[in-house]
Amino acid sequence: MAVDRITHIRMKEVSRPLKVFFATSLGGKSMMRSLIVTVILEGGASGSGECPTSAAFPGDTMAAMKLRLAGWARDLKGMPIEGWEDRVRTIRRRHASFPMAVSGLETALFRAFLNHRGLREVAWHGGKLREIETDITIPFIPEDPGLFPWVDHAVKQGFRIFKIKVSGHVEEDKKFLSAIFGHPGLRTGDFTFRLDGNQGYTPRSYFQMIDFLEKTGIRTELFEQPLPADDYRGLREIRRHSPIPVILDETVVGREQLKRVISENLAGGVNIKIAKSGILESLDLLAMAKEAGLKLMIGCMTETMVGLSAGISLAAGTGAFDYIDLDGIYFLHHLKKYGAIEIRPPCFFIGE
Repeated sequence: MAVDRITHIRMKEVSRPLKVFFATSLGGKSMMRSLIVTVILEGGASGSGECPTSAAFPGDTMAAMKLRLAGWARDLKGMPIEGWEDRVRTIRRRHASFPMAVSGLETALFRAFLNHRGLREVAWHGGKLREIETDITIPFIPEDPGLFPWVDHAVKQGFRIFKIKVSGHVEEDKKFLSAIFGHPGLRTGDFTFRLDGNQGYTPRSYFQMIDFLEKTGIRTELFEQPLPADDYRGLREIRRHSPIPVILDETVVGREQLKRVISENLAGGVNIKIAKSGILESLDLLAMAKEAGLKLMIGCMTETMVGLSAGISLAAGTGAFDYIDLDGIYFLHHLKKYGAIEIRPPCFFIGE
């Protein structure tokens, strides 16, 4: 096959209102903002990726990402698309403080390569599944009048798995969870519940919350990232004594962090997000976690289908994930179809 070179890398800023205020222990927002990156090849093939913004990665501001991407675009222009993997690994190693900017560029390069070769993304990942079902998030908005309409909307849409954001302030979280679990829409039906602390807890407050859950009979499938990302001592403590699985998100961006999690037995599973780890690193994390016997979650940021579709393709292609958390598109007004992906809550269906 003839060599095809990169001719342009373009950026477009997008912002969209969210259907409900999205709040976690790290902060809140009513709008999503992303950069869409498109790589165009000499032969006409192209690919796009998404660089979202998130309080979890404060270095990846819109201005910083634009600046970095402009520099990388200059360096990559004229390069053959073959060998994109080595170039991405070099950029990620040199610019570790900008994981989501790198990941958006990487996804665009990866897709341009696939389109140049005439390959389909889900098939490239293995083509295992044609349907995946996601959970949906209940943001931490205890005083917001939109809370219960959002819950009712999710139930009506057919969602059966709910990921509830908690703040790390135990008394506030107790009241919030009591209200959620006391809501008529969730008292009947076969629902599964997960908690996400977004780094808001300490070991002490975590076990206070666990005691509350046990005393009230509130059953949760897992607890995601309760402690600060670098609190390894605390993670060891709760890993030893927690009665429910702890899944790590912000603690694990790349292979080095996951190596430590595995070697020190810090968690029961890991949340892999293409937005933070990119294509190549996500595949490495998947293989390492699977070999170590960890549970696998695939997650997302608040992204459009440009970014979210990369996670959907990985999940459907590999069929490897125990927990699917790809709900970002449901916070936006969206079409019912994106390429080969049909969006029918709570599922994504992958066509030919």
